[in-house]
Amino acid sequence: MRKALGRGLEALIPSFTSEEEKKEVIVNIPLDKIKPNKYQPRFHFAEGKIKELADSIKEKGIVQPILVLAKEEGYELIAGERRWRASQIAGVKEIPALVKKMSEREIFEISLIENIQREDLNPLEEAEAYQRISKEFKLTQEELAKKLGKTRSSVANSVRLLNLPEKIKGFLSSGILSSGHARAILSLKEQKSQEDLAQRVATQKLSVRETEEIVQHYKPKKGKTKPGEEKTQNPEITNLEEKIQYALGTKVKIKNSGKKGKIEIFYYSLEDMERIIKLLKA
Repeated sequence: MRKALGRGLEALIPSFTSEEEKKEVIVNIPLDKIKPNKYQPRFHFAEGKIKELADSIKEKGIVQPILVLAKEEGYELIAGERRWRASQIAGVKEIPALVKKMSEREIFEISLIENIQREDLNPLEEAEAYQRISKEFKLTQEELAKKLGKTRSSVANSVRLLNLPEKIKGFLSSGILSSGHARAILSLKEQKSQEDLAQRVATQKLSVRETEEIVQHYKPKKGKTKPGEEKTQNPEITNLEEKIQYALGTKVKIKNSGKKGKIEIFYYSLEDMERIIKLLKA
């Protein structure tokens, strides 16, 4: 996948071939003459990493120039915002930069690809960037996926994360939940169920696989009724199952036969079992 992204970036920043392109050179530009990239898809920058880069710049200087676009007043960043921010912390007055001529679309594409290549975007930032570039430049998900060297389904699954409740988006952007957790939770229809499961995953530090198993037990099972089983469940029993499931946070099955029956409570790890036992004792 990284190879495909690399090819995409090279296609957007081609090697110099024309006489006009050969005249482009690396120049030192005052930091205060550069404005941030308005298409920057990343909202959060790790302060610790920026500080480490600033320390490196103090010691060794800036190894790789940033990429900028010439504007009527100063310059606009295309790629290299971490270097630009770190340089300010390092107290550097100027930064080496390659000045390019690009369209708005090319600027956005490069900003997105650069961050994806470095895996710097959290899942929500990536989803919002996909949605924004699709809308602004009227690209289908398939066209966008091709440019990024990804499958259409991966782009579609990413954009779906934007449908999550705000509480879960917070878990996702902070790294408490992964995109795998979020996709599993999205398959639940009710927002309350989604939020309850997200909280449980965060509290118990459940794996994606464990989350997927829990989700499967929330879904109605399809298939033929086995001999001896009732084709329809008593509505009162179904309602009671749902109440116990909500209280215990796990699948519950009530098997009723006349005046007798049994209750099955499912658990998915020893820690999960201990949690359920504490709830039953409370």
